Amino acid sequence: MTPAGTTPEPETPMQSGLTTLGEVACRYQAEEIRPEDLPMIAAEALAAGLDAPTLCELAGWPRNADTHDIRNAFEQALAESEIELPDPGLARRHALRRLAARLVAGEIAPADLATDDWWKTEVETAEERSFVKLIPQCSCCLEYTLGLDQQTWDAELRIAALALTASAPIGPGC
Repeated sequence: MTPAGTTPEPETPMQSGLTTLGEVACRYQAEEIRPEDLPMIAAEALAAGLDAPTLCELAGWPRNADTHDIRNAFEQALAESEIELPDPGLARRHALRRLAARLVAGEIAPADLATDDWWKTEVETAEERSFVKLIPQCSCCLEYTLGLDQQTWDAELRIAALALTASAPIGPGC
């Protein structure tokens, strides 16, 4: 039971929009969001209650607008909303944790991890290192780079992913 006067205020649409746009900024910086998706994301942020001039402009742009212009407008909209782009390395580490969570949840297969440059991610914790060292540069290199049979690699990768998702958060970000 909550003591009188300490009931948390319900989240307003503006707070929700800022939180969502902050997460998008992190995912954008980690290169998880394609520029052509940003106009729709801007429209969703407006619907959530945000109101920044460049966000309004970006929401009206087509998906096939110039990528450079979309990126510039999105970054300007973030600045107008007082949302800073996170450090790319930190954003990538957060993306690595999300990837591990998706693997643990069964949303992706272990072989799907070799489709990106995860092995290049600058890691700082033992859990991150354990997970990343098991990600091959490409799926065809699995047996050559890891020296493991497929079943052993799959089991070790899942154990490392579980350890990463259970480890302490790495700091602010998404």
